[in-house]
Amino acid sequence: MNRLFLLTLVSVAGLAVPASADNWPQWRGPKNDGHSAEKNLPTEWSQDKNVVWKLKMPGMGAGTPIVWGDKIFVTSVDGDDIALLCVGTDGKEKWKQKVSGSGKVKYRNPSGADVSDASASCSTDGKHVWAFAGSGDLACFDLDGKLVWKDDIQKYGKFRIQFGVHWTPVLYKGHLYLQVMHRGAQLVVALDAATGKEVWKKDRPGYSKGESPDVYASPFIWEGEDGPLLVAHGNDFCTGHKLTDGTEVWRVTGLNPNSSGAWRFVSNPLVLPDLIVVPSCKDGPTVAFNPVGAKGEITADNKAELWRVPASANFRTPDVVAPIRVDDVVYLTGDGPFTAVEAKTGKVIYREALTKFVHRGHMAVGDGKIYVPAANGTTDVIQTGKEFKKLATNTLPDTIFAGLTIADGRIYFRGYNHLWAIGTK
Repeated sequence: MNRLFLLTLVSVAGLAVPASADNWPQWRGPKNDGHSAEKNLPTEWSQDKNVVWKLKMPGMGAGTPIVWGDKIFVTSVDGDDIALLCVGTDGKEKWKQKVSGSGKVKYRNPSGADVSDASASCSTDGKHVWAFAGSGDLACFDLDGKLVWKDDIQKYGKFRIQFGVHWTPVLYKGHLYLQVMHRGAQLVVALDAATGKEVWKKDRPGYSKGESPDVYASPFIWEGEDGPLLVAHGNDFCTGHKLTDGTEVWRVTGLNPNSSGAWRFVSNPLVLPDLIVVPSCKDGPTVAFNPVGAKGEITADNKAELWRVPASANFRTPDVVAPIRVDDVVYLTGDGPFTAVEAKTGKVIYREALTKFVHRGHMAVGDGKIYVPAANGTTDVIQTGKEFKKLATNTLPDTIFAGLTIADGRIYFRGYNHLWAIGTK
């Protein structure tokens, strides 16, 4: 399998209940778009500069840290277990609870780094925190670490997936939504977040050829004029579903133009009220459409579609990292190239080289800066706007497959070895 990664990405989530700008309650941030309203964020750091603290982790993990108030939540390999850790914003561990008895490292990607069942990100509503392990164990705890409920998602079919399960359930208004997509099941599922009980499940078919059923992306919630909808991305399609019963409303097609069997989705769509940008993989197309009023098949013949860009010398679909939008520019990154395109047309504004290494963690933006992390601990900092300007390249001595988190003036990185707090306070 070419350049497969396997996701960390991990990672996360969808919209949770409203939170203050200082919180980061899900892997894509307060508004599920990778944005932070924080100001005066650090531009430069190293292991000796602007490190507020670092905390040794019990094992590897690739879930984006989530933050609520003075608490940070991450999952981690812990011996033979997957554990949920609660760490204070002072850098001290508050508590640790077992999520799963399967903490074994099982998967290796072409970058040479092992990945584990501690790859999904947590989500919180400020009262409870939900953690998911690649073994299928999904658990809810209160913020003091007391177990509320636990379930095994393999009840929907024994996991059959080449590089492990890394999806993050999305939390939205009292429900958890999952896309359970592997060679043993192709489902979207809604659970009651307070009890874990099933609300509904719905078959979500795809081509199911070769690798296509192996899905490493996570679901999202779209909130728009005629929403909300559950957005599921995998098995050669991106689909929108009613939250009431999982009925499909629209489907983006043509993402696997040659019906190749060597295909799998890892990158997540950018989901905004007036724009959804859908990446594919392995130099396939990238599609953008207006989800307001969208129905049926999203193709070039559907008025909802805004642009569809095939691979070219100046444009490559993101293979792992989700796109991000600032104003009228959409930014995309691969394993080195960084591309800015017009949000309405897909026209390339610029394409520049960043750190040439595998990129697995999501980008984040705050204080007019886009933070682009690579797995070798290097983060490029790019100024927002239509003119390319790299402000800094910073390195931490760690392996980082998780996306970064911005909260209360700090940037948090979950490395395989340490949890890092970067900032000046």
